[in-house]
Amino acid sequence: MFSIGKIHFEISERKLILRLFDVLFVLTALYLLGQFLVFDYFSISTTNYYWTIVLAVYINFFGTIFEMYNLQVASNQFQVLKSTLITASVTALVYLLTPFFSPVLPSSRLQILLFFSVTFLSLYAWRILYVVFLASTRFYQNAVLICDQKRVQELIDGLEDIDPHYKILGYANVSQPDTESKHYNYVPEITANDLLQFVKENKVSEIVVATNHEEGMDTILYQNLLHVLESGTVIREYTQVYESKTQRIPIQYMEKDFYRCFPFSRSNHNKLYLLIVRFCEIAIALLGVFIGLCLIPFLLIGNSLGNKGSLFYFQERVGKNGVVFQILKFRTMIENAEKNGAVFTTINDCRVTAFGKFLRKTRIDEFPQFINILKGDMSVIGPRPERPVFVKEIGAIMPFYDTRHIIKPGLTGWAQVNYSYGDTISDSVIKLQYDLYYIKHRSIYLDLNIVFKTITTVLFYRGQ
Repeated sequence: MFSIGKIHFEISERKLILRLFDVLFVLTALYLLGQFLVFDYFSISTTNYYWTIVLAVYINFFGTIFEMYNLQVASNQFQVLKSTLITASVTALVYLLTPFFSPVLPSSRLQILLFFSVTFLSLYAWRILYVVFLASTRFYQNAVLICDQKRVQELIDGLEDIDPHYKILGYANVSQPDTESKHYNYVPEITANDLLQFVKENKVSEIVVATNHEEGMDTILYQNLLHVLESGTVIREYTQVYESKTQRIPIQYMEKDFYRCFPFSRSNHNKLYLLIVRFCEIAIALLGVFIGLCLIPFLLIGNSLGNKGSLFYFQERVGKNGVVFQILKFRTMIENAEKNGAVFTTINDCRVTAFGKFLRKTRIDEFPQFINILKGDMSVIGPRPERPVFVKEIGAIMPFYDTRHIIKPGLTGWAQVNYSYGDTISDSVIKLQYDLYYIKHRSIYLDLNIVFKTITTVLFYRGQ
């Protein structure tokens, strides 16, 4: 979305621009290389147009895996260099090694070097331009908050922490003020009568309304909001903005009747979608079981040296509709690790063995769960299954927690690929927000997104 007089980008638009110009810069650079130097490995023409399509697909595919389209990475010069170098290297290598879809391997090593160098340098040059110009403060998205004065700081922090380019320039108080106007850091209070003028002078792109349904809104403020709407400024509800920015469901701002504004994804009841997913799950699970069997000889050696005990272990977990099942994993902790009772696993947990740390970081400890997937206890993608004792404990504290159980638990999930390991209730709240987002927006596209992010997690050794 573009605003008149001042450009701003929504998150999805930034990613679209990154993907489009990645391909454009690489293809343009390769074309110019062929015009000015002796470079005949890659050329753009109507007879070999599929070479161009394949290269574009490879750039976007490997760019996704190596976080080229993670906006936090794309705004950091050091991380840009790392992700661009890896993406260009893998893209060039795979492109060179798939001559059925790409040109035949050149006989000259110089041609290969030129192809890789131009691919990397053009990608990196564009990404530096993005960091310097498009990720700068000139592209802030300005907003005004309509809320109760008591919640101003909490709501501002909630939005600005998740998107550094999103700025709350002011707020209007919906409750009757009992004191004079207050400022929160740089954020001033705006009177109802000054709202329209403030929006015009500061090039505000949207108004965010954050009020509980039982709160009344002052008539003058309401009328001025109508004038703002008529002027062309977008007005959105806070939970919609929060959800679009974080890709989480803001349960802390929802009441018990949240289902009115929480339509579960149709995919949860779409028989064709579920059939396709089940077919893919069986195929992936069979491949996973095969790889796991191939790894067992090496795991037995590592387990005998670094684990000292049984290789496998079973544990009760809560599945779909609250049904308890036995999950199978490679053991990563010392034996009898919970002789004093069940406790959450913590970061740098002393019960995790040296070999167990390796299994967790590489996600190899999860391979036996492919058997659970074949049995139908689990899916490849879904909320991680939790233990009954913790489900009871967390569910008593946290609203909507049992909602996770309306679909099968998964080997990986939206929470796992977006949030680091956590061992507190606040961490569980954030993970629940991600799980509910997945349940609400479940689709083939989101499933593929999770698969790519999971591959990234494994390749960058970020297992929990």
